[in-house]
Amino acid sequence: MKDKIALEEHFAIDLTIEDSQVYARPEVWVNLKANLLDFEQQRLEKMDQWGTAFSILSLNSPAVQAIADPRQAVLVARKANDILAEQIQRHPTRFGGFAALPMQDPEAAARELQRCVTQLGFHGFLVNGFSQVGDAGNVVYYDAPQFADFWTHAAALEKPFYMHPRDPLASREPIYDGHPWLTGPTWAFAAETSTHALRLMSSGLFDRHPHLQMILGHFGEGIPFNIWRIDHILRKGRRGMPCEREIGDYLRGNVHITTSGNFRTPTLLSTMLEVGADRIMYSVDYPFEKHEDAASWFDRCEISENDRRKIGRDNAVRLFGLQ
Repeated sequence: MKDKIALEEHFAIDLTIEDSQVYARPEVWVNLKANLLDFEQQRLEKMDQWGTAFSILSLNSPAVQAIADPRQAVLVARKANDILAEQIQRHPTRFGGFAALPMQDPEAAARELQRCVTQLGFHGFLVNGFSQVGDAGNVVYYDAPQFADFWTHAAALEKPFYMHPRDPLASREPIYDGHPWLTGPTWAFAAETSTHALRLMSSGLFDRHPHLQMILGHFGEGIPFNIWRIDHILRKGRRGMPCEREIGDYLRGNVHITTSGNFRTPTLLSTMLEVGADRIMYSVDYPFEKHEDAASWFDRCEISENDRRKIGRDNAVRLFGLQ
């Protein structure tokens, strides 16, 4: 398939690049760093070689979300968004953008999102999980009351948001102590991100804003494979849960799922059975994953050509209003 759209594709700027070093062995870091900072060489070459016509780019993780000083978070987010906007202007048919937002300050985040969508033409926003606020050990999740107005502004723009992973703070999750191989994309990313997503789905957010759409990568961070049990248990007692419907209803009505970094046909088929082919979209997770691995799998996996077109391109065209 030669005209795929990918939408969990990352870049970095000088102020955030070192955040990604922990996820690469020393011998890998040199190339990974170069590819995160690159827009016009390796990135476009790999897209051309492996059939990605358009990539929606987003800042690396945790980046802005790890800057405890709200004023500094605002400055870094704005700089990253301006750099991305320059590259989109240079390659408007190849790149789109997700805004990086200083969620440490919900009002500032709303203003920056408004600027990015209405002035820079971005396709929504991506947050790297929770934000640290005030000091490095203080975290906020986005179902907190102070984000109510932010979500109202975000929903009014009619653009989706991507809930992207970050590691939990070691001080708050001692279960990973002495087991660093379980952090990051091995396990901690999915556990942290799926819990945050479930908090949003169970908070009533999508009752208040029924057209708001959340995107989850890596085949939904495991939620589709546990949704029956989640709803089964909650039917026995919701224990004050404020949402109006079952979690599975929000999963199938307010969530889109990407293939980023998870190139396995049985996993794809299971997700299709749970949420339908109309809610799954192709992604690579470049440069942390390789275009060749994603495309060589997806272009040949055992699904119908109609579903391949939906997942590879058409669903993204519809969700983002692309041409």
